[in-house]
Amino acid sequence: MAPILPSHLGDTSPRGHTLEPTLAVIGLNFRTSTVAVRERFWISEARRSEALYQLVRSEGIDEAMVLATCNRTEFILWTSDVASAADSVLRFLAHAYELRLCEWSHFYRLMDDIALAHIFRVASSLDSMVLGEHEIMTQVDEAWKHAKQAGSTGRFLDSIVQKALSVSKRVRSEVAITDEAVSMPYAIVELSIQELGDLTGREVLLIGAGQMSERAARCLMSAGARKVNITSRTSATAEELATRLNARRIPFEERHRYLETADIVVSSTQSPNYIISREQAEAVAHAREHRPLVLIDLAVPRDIDPAVREIKGIRLFDIDDLEQAVRRNTGERHAAAAAAEKIICAEVSGFRHRLAAEQSLPEFAALRRYLDELCRQELELLRKEFGPFTADQDQVMTAFASHVMQRIASSLARELYGAPKPDDPNALGTAVSRLMGFEHLQIATEAKN
Repeated sequence: MAPILPSHLGDTSPRGHTLEPTLAVIGLNFRTSTVAVRERFWISEARRSEALYQLVRSEGIDEAMVLATCNRTEFILWTSDVASAADSVLRFLAHAYELRLCEWSHFYRLMDDIALAHIFRVASSLDSMVLGEHEIMTQVDEAWKHAKQAGSTGRFLDSIVQKALSVSKRVRSEVAITDEAVSMPYAIVELSIQELGDLTGREVLLIGAGQMSERAARCLMSAGARKVNITSRTSATAEELATRLNARRIPFEERHRYLETADIVVSSTQSPNYIISREQAEAVAHAREHRPLVLIDLAVPRDIDPAVREIKGIRLFDIDDLEQAVRRNTGERHAAAAAAEKIICAEVSGFRHRLAAEQSLPEFAALRRYLDELCRQELELLRKEFGPFTADQDQVMTAFASHVMQRIASSLARELYGAPKPDDPNALGTAVSRLMGFEHLQIATEAKN
C-alpha cells in the first residue's frame, strides 16, 4: 500500500480543478503499523461523532465514515478531490491526535477500484489478522450506522457499505475461510500452554466481557482451565457472561486481588488508560513470589503497561504477539482465500459499473462547473471591493467559498442521483435549471442528445 505523502499527496491535477467524485480510503492497519502506533490513532466511540462532524465539513470530503478497531483505523470517504480530502484527514489527525512526520509512512491512501476492493476485503475478513474472523462484519455495520446517525454518509457510501456487507455474506456462504485452529482465541491457548504447560485446572481472569473475552474463555476451558472469574466496569454485561460460562463475576475494583491467584489474565476493554500499570504488576508479582503469570492484552489502546514485560515471572503478550502466533498456524488456507478474492474481483467490477453509470449524469457535471464559476466571480468581486487581502486572508476566504460551493453541489448531487429518472431525457436538466434559476445546464442535456 502506498503511504500518504506529506505535501500534496501525489496529486497531479491543478489545485482548484474539480475532479470526478470517487471513493477513497485513508488509514493504517496491523500490516502497516505496530499496536503502539495503532493505539495512538484509535478513535474511541465517544469521539467518532465529533470526528465525523469535522471531516464531512472539511475540504474535499462529501461523505465520511470511520472504521476503528484493534486492527485498523480507516477513514472511508466519498470525495470530489482526493488530494484535498487527504489533506483534510491529515489536518484532523495532526490537530486531534498530534500526528508526527515520522508516523505518516504508516498511512495508506487507496482510490477508486482499489479502495472499493479493499472495503469488500475488509468486510469479508480477508484483510483481518485472522482470516474469516466474525467480528469485522459487525464492526463495519456498526461504523456505518454510527456515520448515518451522525449524518455524514449519503447515497454513495450507503450503497458501497451495503454492497460490502452483501459481498461478505456471499464470501462466507461460498468459501470455507473460517478455521478455529488459526483463530485469536486458539493463539491465546497456544501461548498459554507454551508458558505454563498443561492448562488443566488453571485459573483464568477475564477483564472485559466482550465477544473476544467469551471466545477466549471457552477455548481456555476446552483446554482444561476450570476456574474463571470475570470483571468489567459494566457489571450487567459481566453478570450475563458469567452466567453463560458458569463463571464468577467479581467487582471491577477488586480485580488486582484476583491477579494474585490467576494463572492466565485476558484483558480486553475500551479504557483509554492502563488497567494494569507496571507498579501494580510488580506488587502482584511480589505477592505471587514470582510464580508464572500469563497476561494477554487484546485491547487497543492497550490495557497493560508494556513495561510489565520486564517483571520477573510475568509473561505479557499483546495483539501483535498474537498475530505472529496466528500466522504460524495459518497453514493451508491460501486456496480458500484465493477463491474469495475471485468473488471480490468480480463484485468490484460489476459494482463499479453501477457507480460509473450514476456519476455520468451530465446535469451534475454542468452544475459543478456553474458553481465553480460562480465561486470564482464572487471572490473577484470581494477582492475588488474590500481588497487587497494578505496572502493568508485570501487563502482562507478562497477555501471557505470553495467549501460552501462543494457542500451545495454535493447535496444537490445526492438529490439528482436519487431522483426517479423521467421518460423525457431533458426533464432532469430543465428541472435543475429552473431550481437554480439559470440556463447553463441546458448545455449538458443538449450534449447528451
